[in-house]
Amino acid sequence: MQIGEMLNPGVKKRELFGWAMFDFANSSYTTVVITALYSGFFTTHIVPEGSAGRDSYWSIAIIISTLIALVLSPLAGAICDYSGAKKSYLAASAILCSIFTAGLFFVSPGQVTLGILMVALSSAFFMLSETFCGSFLPDLANQNSMAKVSGMGWGLGYFGGLISLLMVFYIISSADPKDTDLYVLKNQWGMVATGTFFILAALPTFIFLKDRRPAKKGFENAGFRQLLMAGLGEMKKSFQTVRENKVLFQFFVAFLVYMAGIDAIIKFVGIYAKGELKFETADLTIMFLILQLSAAGGAFGFGWLEGKLGPKNTVMATLFWWIGGIAAIYFLPQLAELTTIEPKKIFFGISLIAGAGIGATQSSSRALVGILAPADKTSEMFGFWGFFMRLSTILGMSFGFLSDAIDSRRTALLLVIAFFVVGAALLWRVPLTRSEKGMVQKS
Repeated sequence: MQIGEMLNPGVKKRELFGWAMFDFANSSYTTVVITALYSGFFTTHIVPEGSAGRDSYWSIAIIISTLIALVLSPLAGAICDYSGAKKSYLAASAILCSIFTAGLFFVSPGQVTLGILMVALSSAFFMLSETFCGSFLPDLANQNSMAKVSGMGWGLGYFGGLISLLMVFYIISSADPKDTDLYVLKNQWGMVATGTFFILAALPTFIFLKDRRPAKKGFENAGFRQLLMAGLGEMKKSFQTVRENKVLFQFFVAFLVYMAGIDAIIKFVGIYAKGELKFETADLTIMFLILQLSAAGGAFGFGWLEGKLGPKNTVMATLFWWIGGIAAIYFLPQLAELTTIEPKKIFFGISLIAGAGIGATQSSSRALVGILAPADKTSEMFGFWGFFMRLSTILGMSFGFLSDAIDSRRTALLLVIAFFVVGAALLWRVPLTRSEKGMVQKS
């Protein structure tokens, strides 16, 4: 299928390029700050050595950011539906994320509270930007191609994460970790570079992407207060809309549980590798280069698979993929003993295989929301997608508290496996197949 055939009437290829470039841009934040480098740096250098509950401090930062986004996501979605100005909100959230990311430059060792604040604010605006970006998908892609287009954006996003990771590694690698002051300074400059990369890479989005849904009648020149009050009123109706669409609500519940597993992995894999396997910055960079490439391939590959299996079965396949990957990490000591291969190398191999599921699970899930959302409520429903995604993050952060409580990150992996098993069981009960798609939308 040609790209033009995937798009709605009147949508130009450059708009799709602009939209996909936002995935390219914002992946720099989640890759460098949340997943690969800053999370491990935070627990080993910002939190004082010997402090109890290092993982818990990181969980607290993520939970605070999630609560902010949790409150604002459905409200922002409703406001966007009234104002017809989704692009402005997308730009504002991106700029604020970039500013607070660069603000991590001012966080020094021992300044845990300031670090938590900067991570919380930057992460909150990153999550809001995800919601705004996702809400453009039904405007651009037709129903039959939504998963493929979503996969294209998500796949391109991983290359943005890869490039930004190499950029920050180049900055940090010039410092010897034993020279603590210089190593800290280089990490601080790495955060400035990440924030700058985000905005520069998102410029095609701000240039080419268009607001395709006009403001609702009577709100063409509405101020923020009027939009806010209308949004608050619409939010109340939206909860009922979600509940009335039983299939969408069932999917959101399953999504909540299995995404908790994904969030635990994304937020703690860098910390796990650095703390349990003693990865240095170079090791972490290699691991995440592997993850980015496999995740990009997974987003494209599973996007193609969706056309063969249908969206529900594709997500199910990725969940079983994850169960196998996390089980392999749990049994890593036994695998190393059995194969006489260094655990670090086995972990690289697991990352290559399991990483393919990261983008695939999220991309296919995003497409399902676009398929199930009522046509005139797309921003609100993507707001609720963000709402349930934030709930899943809070649930997933229980990994940090559990690992500190039992003093074993490895044993806490069993919680992640449980999230995927329960999430798969709930998703299995959702009556959604490609042949049922039209029927679901009418229900």
